[in-house]
Amino acid sequence: MHEKFVHSEKIHKTKHGLFIGDFVYGANDGIVTTFAVISGAIGASLTREPIIILGLASLIADGISMGLSNYLAINSRLDYQKQERLREVFEVERFPDKERQEVREILQNWGVPENKLEEFVNILTKDKDQWVNLMMREELGIFEDKIESPTKHGITTSLSFFLSGSLPLLPYLLGLRTWSPFLISVTATAVSLFVVGALRTFITGTNWIKSGLQMLTIGGLAAFAAYFVGGIVKNLFGLSI
Repeated sequence: MHEKFVHSEKIHKTKHGLFIGDFVYGANDGIVTTFAVISGAIGASLTREPIIILGLASLIADGISMGLSNYLAINSRLDYQKQERLREVFEVERFPDKERQEVREILQNWGVPENKLEEFVNILTKDKDQWVNLMMREELGIFEDKIESPTKHGITTSLSFFLSGSLPLLPYLLGLRTWSPFLISVTATAVSLFVVGALRTFITGTNWIKSGLQMLTIGGLAAFAAYFVGGIVKNLFGLSI
């Protein structure tokens, strides 16, 4: 095995490794979304109080929405896989000859010699569960997820969104006056984006510096866009705030 996969393999074999994707997904969106709201508000020259209101509203609403969305997406995928498995079990039980022929075709595509074909078919169809597993993967292209609780994944997404998304807002919540709250927010956001991006390496296996810089760049572009849109909207409509 390639050296870079040795450490990640240990993580993937633990239950905690299953939630890394949810954490990164929620944290990334939390940071970018909240800071984009703050940047847009600063671009529109809003004061501290409206920034806090808009930031908290976005943080709570989007955090709940993301958690529920992840829960529904995972739950829907599991329901679909379960339904297709039941359908395949039905076909194996009611139409075994037809299903055995499909197994022959799969083995032929694998390059199994003709003189070994029936032997392999008998082996693969001897156990109904293994037979269905084969059909799920090879006929339907469905690799079933080993997920115990979609609820936990949804909660992980929401919590990581709340925790990470609150960082850009903290200077305003704490009423910091020593330095520019926006400058502190920019710094906290940049560091957070880089760290979250670097954590993606647990999933992608890519270089952590490159991954961190990618996340920082994407988040920065979103923030700059929000900042300029805030300013444009204010000037376009002649808003006095």
